[in-house]
Amino acid sequence: VFGKDINLILVLNNLSSDRKTVRVDMSASTILYTRRTVAEILKATTSVELGSKQGKHIRVKIPYAHYGRYLTTDKRIQVTALCEVMRTHGLKLLVEKTIILEDTNIIIKLPRRIVVNKAATLEISYANPLPEPVSRCVLLVTLMNQQVKINLARLAPRERSKIYFEFTPRRSGPLQLQVDFSCDKFSHVKGFVTIAVAPS
Repeated sequence: VFGKDINLILVLNNLSSDRKTVRVDMSASTILYTRRTVAEILKATTSVELGSKQGKHIRVKIPYAHYGRYLTTDKRIQVTALCEVMRTHGLKLLVEKTIILEDTNIIIKLPRRIVVNKAATLEISYANPLPEPVSRCVLLVTLMNQQVKINLARLAPRERSKIYFEFTPRRSGPLQLQVDFSCDKFSHVKGFVTIAVAPS
C-alpha cells in the first residue's frame, strides 16, 4: 500500500546435495509503466551459505522514506536480485519483481436512490496515507461534463477527511463521477463511480 514500508522475502533453495555459497546483489528502482528507471532506491549485497538441500529466506525492507519522493503517478517499483553461485564458473540467476503500490485513498458514498431533477448529496472521503503531513490539497470533481475544483485543508499524517458534494442530475441513466486528489507530496490519486439516475 502506498505510504507504507514494503516488506519482501527472497527465497533461495539449494536443490543439490553440495554445499553452495551464493552472492546476492539486490536492487530496487522506481519505474514508469514503460519500465524506464526513475531512481534507484535500494542497493544491497549479501552472501548466503546453503547446505545440502537447504532453503533460506532473505528479508528485504524498503521504507516509505526511501521510495516516497521518487515515485511517479504509475506507483511502480522494480526489484531485482542477481544471485551468483560462487566457484561454479559464474552461474547466475536473475529474479525480478514489479510491484504496483495500491491506493486505498478515495471512497465515494452515494445515496440509496438518485432521481432526475432532484438534488442529491454524495460523500467523498480522501486520505493522507503518508507518515508525514501534506498541504496544498486539491480535489477535482468531474460530473456531467463539468469540473469543480475544491481547495482543502492540510492533512495530518494518516488522516482521513471528507466533504459533501451536492448535484442535481438533469437526465436519467448512468452518470460517470470522477474524483482526482492531489497535494504537495503526491498527485492524481483517482476515484471513479457510476451513478444510476432513476426517472422521476
